[in-house]
Amino acid sequence: MADKDQDFYSHKVPSASQVIEELKELWGMALPITAMNCLAFVRQVVSVLFLGRLGSLELAGGALSIGFTNITGYSVLLGLASGLEPVCSQAYGSRNWDLLSLSLFRMIFILFLAIIPIGLLWINLEGIMLFMRQDKEITAMAATYCMYSLPDLITNTLLQPLRVFLRSQQVTKPMMWCSLVAVIFHVPLNYLLVMVMRLGVPGVAMASVVTNMNIVVLLVGYVWVSGRSEMRWTAGIGKLCGGLGPLLGLAVPSCLGICLEWWWYEIVTVMAGYLPNPTLAVAATGILIQTTSMMYTVPMALAGCVSARVSPPPPSTSITILYSVCM
Repeated sequence: MADKDQDFYSHKVPSASQVIEELKELWGMALPITAMNCLAFVRQVVSVLFLGRLGSLELAGGALSIGFTNITGYSVLLGLASGLEPVCSQAYGSRNWDLLSLSLFRMIFILFLAIIPIGLLWINLEGIMLFMRQDKEITAMAATYCMYSLPDLITNTLLQPLRVFLRSQQVTKPMMWCSLVAVIFHVPLNYLLVMVMRLGVPGVAMASVVTNMNIVVLLVGYVWVSGRSEMRWTAGIGKLCGGLGPLLGLAVPSCLGICLEWWWYEIVTVMAGYLPNPTLAVAATGILIQTTSMMYTVPMALAGCVSARVSPPPPSTSITILYSVCM
């Protein structure tokens, strides 16, 4: 152990030029991710604005549903997908294309299993909220929004792993452009469904689902056109399921960490429903939470990009361990 510590401290301190060069590389990755996070924020703001145009009750119901779906669904899927990052980053660093692609398919399979209980929770949102003594009118509106958001679970089982898959390969600009194109169509899509077709709250929910679906289609198209689809695996279903345990060992702790960060924030929306005027309280809380989420765009981008930068290329011993555990 002493020899290892001595080897660690014997490394030379990086020069100023090396630090500056690394900062350039890091920001070259982080800026597109930051822009993508900002676009996601814009998409959420657009949804909230259209909910607000429908009325305070619709805005409150939408805010309650967004808080519930974040707690029970999106945070779980994002957290589980984050466990894919160290595996994909080191597989990419070692040019192990089979492991890289196989890990992606394994995570998609894990998320498909995860959305089964999540979907059951979403279907029973009204009963759960009434059991928690939330306002009946707000709960009914939230249940409607949540029901029409169910297809978004399937979309996110593909979207979240694809983002990690590409970010681990330091591919960030295509994700930004795909998000930009989808968000550009998000505004007219909301206008069409909500104002022209007068679908109300279901229209806002469906617009969000379609926007995420557009991002997935664009990302899959990029993977196909760029030739990254050639990095595919040829193993059967047995090998796919055989490595789920080790991958879950990484995914579950990541999921718990992200959920604990998200849940306390979203619980505020639920607690607002116990105030004397729940319609205004929940609506105002929903606007507040969506606005303050802007502060997380830069830190989240830097965190993901630093992880991708420090992983590849791993030492040969790490490659052997990683390959034996995940293959």
